[in-house]
Amino acid sequence: MGFAGKVWRLLVGIKDALALLFLLLFFAALFAVLSARPNKGIVREGALLIELDGSVVEEVAPIDPLAMLLSQAVPTRQYAARDVVRAIDAAAGDARVKALALDLTTFLGGGQVHMQAIAEAIDRFRAARKPVLTYAVAYSDDSMMLAAHASEVWVDPMGGVALTGPGGSNIYYAGLLERFKVNARVFRVGTFKSAVEPYLLSGMSPEARENAEAYLGALWSEWQANVKLARPAANIELATQRIPEWLAASGGDLARAALAAGLADKLGTRVEWGARVAEIAGRDTWTREPGAFAATDLDAWLADHEPSDAGAAIGVITIAGEIGDGEAGPGSAGAERIVRLLDEALARDLKALVVRVDSPGGTVTGSESIRRAILRHKARGIPIAVSMGNVAASGGYWVATPGQRIFAEPETITGSIGIFGVVPTFEDALADWGVTSDGVRTTPLSGQPDVLGGFTPETEAILQATVESGYRRFVGLVAQSRKMTPARADELGQGRVWDGGSARQLGLVDQFGGLDDALAWAAAQAKLENGAWHAEYLGAGDTQLPMLWRMIQGQRTMPGAGSDVFALFARAQNARLAQAVGDLEALFEVRGMQARCLECPAAEAPAARAPLEAAGTGLLARLAGLLRD
Repeated sequence: MGFAGKVWRLLVGIKDALALLFLLLFFAALFAVLSARPNKGIVREGALLIELDGSVVEEVAPIDPLAMLLSQAVPTRQYAARDVVRAIDAAAGDARVKALALDLTTFLGGGQVHMQAIAEAIDRFRAARKPVLTYAVAYSDDSMMLAAHASEVWVDPMGGVALTGPGGSNIYYAGLLERFKVNARVFRVGTFKSAVEPYLLSGMSPEARENAEAYLGALWSEWQANVKLARPAANIELATQRIPEWLAASGGDLARAALAAGLADKLGTRVEWGARVAEIAGRDTWTREPGAFAATDLDAWLADHEPSDAGAAIGVITIAGEIGDGEAGPGSAGAERIVRLLDEALARDLKALVVRVDSPGGTVTGSESIRRAILRHKARGIPIAVSMGNVAASGGYWVATPGQRIFAEPETITGSIGIFGVVPTFEDALADWGVTSDGVRTTPLSGQPDVLGGFTPETEAILQATVESGYRRFVGLVAQSRKMTPARADELGQGRVWDGGSARQLGLVDQFGGLDDALAWAAAQAKLENGAWHAEYLGAGDTQLPMLWRMIQGQRTMPGAGSDVFALFARAQNARLAQAVGDLEALFEVRGMQARCLECPAAEAPAARAPLEAAGTGLLARLAGLLRD
């Protein structure tokens, strides 16, 4: 029986290994299909058709094939803003393209800076004496920003235009935490650092309200000015401030109300819109579907129009999404990945570096490691420019400090120079249920942080000192970068958020402009003539295999995790919670009589680690979990 049992276990192991190998190969093939770039498309004479079925982003995130299968849902498609702009600009000068057809029915929007960049490309297309026709069932703020620049704006009779403006409600948890006696221990520097207010208050503080009213008001003013300039007849005030009157005049018909407010030009179905495009671009001879017109779609067009790689290289590193300390990305700013890309680029002959930031910040340690990697390029004596997208705040501004020239748009959200940390403790909540903690300490920090028994004053002092030291470091970097006194940098800091226009006036950015402007400045500083250089996006040429392998391995840390004192304490906190869960599991499992030392450190550490080690985030861990189930 012993030999037979061993053979059986061997066969089961081989079966499991083969099943795992098959699944890995399957997901590798699926990932390759989902991530593959299209082959050279057939460009037809007619219209350039851009159907934005998803959102516009700074950097497209790769698709996780397993997550897609487990969710049983098709992931929302993402479009890189620069790809859309590049496609429209190339079409403007191509005689085969007679018109631009924009279908915005399923467009989910993007940042205001991205919308402005695409709108400017539409203006350039129209300047080439080519018409732009848009269609949607319902237009939002973002889709209206694009449509306002079109020659003809079509809205479906069953749809309309709904303009909301920026802003909205925040959710506050202070009352909930108080009810359940959870103590949110907040450590922060900055009068306007409102990110922690949901855990402390039941509504906005006067300082946070003042700050939000200022920058949201600026964004709304910029949006209205942009649309009004493109469509002078648009009555935005009627459609946003006098809505009952506006709807009553059209008998409650939102589509006709859009016409009356000058936000749309024509009512019609997609078939009717397509027939109108066909009048300009020609009918589609490949199909007899109603409303079909001769067109080349965005993917085929981009595949046929690769970016130029002629001349000297100006590197572009993209920092998009939340900054963390791991390998996350693209689409998330994993500091390890970004630092690796920057360090690998040191071996190349880059003539300049442009740092493209579209991030609300994240961990201080991740931001600092990226900043140091940028400084290694600066030490080579090449020009460093920073281009801010929709948002470059907090850690997003931290990584911008090495820049010799900072470009931003009026709609950019920046600043938020401040630092905070939040750690919940549960001693009061657990005491109500009879759960307490006690023990022997050799120092005031022994067993700290104790989320079950509370923090000692010394622990709180360390955490607050860490935050204050980080803030002084942040202010010092800003002062040095922007050539101002630390006192002035502190005055502009305090966690306050600024719109791009205010930031320029205050000296936090140097000039208005987008990525192209930053590239042009960097080329001029490097003494490169027009046409003698190209932008090289670091990481854009990554092969699919390393990306898949990173997904299989998973994050060594959670996407937003850091490695500072707060992160150190957080890991201890997680281990403490895991130990409590393990103790309860052991209690209810009734394992029989035990002969082990519960108090011994050698026994305590594995008990605390086991749940964490089992909680893998990679593809292998999830596949193993499926096989176990």
